[in-house]
Amino acid sequence: MTEKRKVLGRGLETLLPSRPATNPAAVAPAHHHGETIHQLAVELVDQNPYQTRGHIDEAALQELVVSIKATGVLQPITVRAVPSGRYQLIAGERRWLASQKAGKATVPAIVRQVSNEQAMEMTIVENLQREDLNPIEQAKAFERLGREFGLTQERISQRTGKERSSVANFLRLLRLPEAVQACVAGGQLTFGHAKALMALDSPEAMIKITGRVIQAGLSVRETEQIVSDFVSPPAPAEMAKQIQEILVDPNVKEAERQLERALGVRVTIKDRNGKGKILLEYKSLEDFDRILEVLDAKK
Repeated sequence: MTEKRKVLGRGLETLLPSRPATNPAAVAPAHHHGETIHQLAVELVDQNPYQTRGHIDEAALQELVVSIKATGVLQPITVRAVPSGRYQLIAGERRWLASQKAGKATVPAIVRQVSNEQAMEMTIVENLQREDLNPIEQAKAFERLGREFGLTQERISQRTGKERSSVANFLRLLRLPEAVQACVAGGQLTFGHAKALMALDSPEAMIKITGRVIQAGLSVRETEQIVSDFVSPPAPAEMAKQIQEILVDPNVKEAERQLERALGVRVTIKDRNGKGKILLEYKSLEDFDRILEVLDAKK
């Protein structure tokens, strides 16, 4: 685990060796952390074909444009040389786009000699470091590493610093219907919601329950309960109980959620006109001890 985190934490600048640019702009090169920086003409730089981020926040990009107009590009982009004297982005797409919008003729760049696989790896690592990818984009990035470069989940884990189990869970997201994937990518569903939905076998059921979850603003725990009920429908008495729970006062429901977050166990509040009882459900001695510790800490 420590080694994997080191891979992600050491940064792009130490992943691969750099080389001098073969045909940089005429401006004399500078240096950044021991590496040569060239001022490249922005029109000589092409987009990164391995970019895994599908959405750029326009408001944030405009803020970067204003900053670059005022102080210039403080962090150089990373590129690699391609035929015909052009360069291909590896990292720094937002800085490159903002430089164009700011009217800059050149952009500071570090030129590296890397393979296709290394270029994609560096792109993914940069996005993971900056937390720029939503869960679906991460899943597609891992899938592409496996499909185009034949990397196993273990190799992807080693290259990106992610746990192998985490890589596997992200890849499972791609089994969801496109409509559900769109909701995850758009932030309407969390990764936890998506994991709960993956317990269903039917794409139609996934889409139907997704609609209910979004419409009612259900939590991950509530989504897991709906999925469980769909797979194994409850008895009539249990169904009546669940209907009653749906009718619970929103303030009481929120109080239950706050207690569940604090105690880490399922909490049910039975309230009638300000009187009632609180039920705590624990499934292990560890749960029981944790409840006692929390209550004791409140004294």
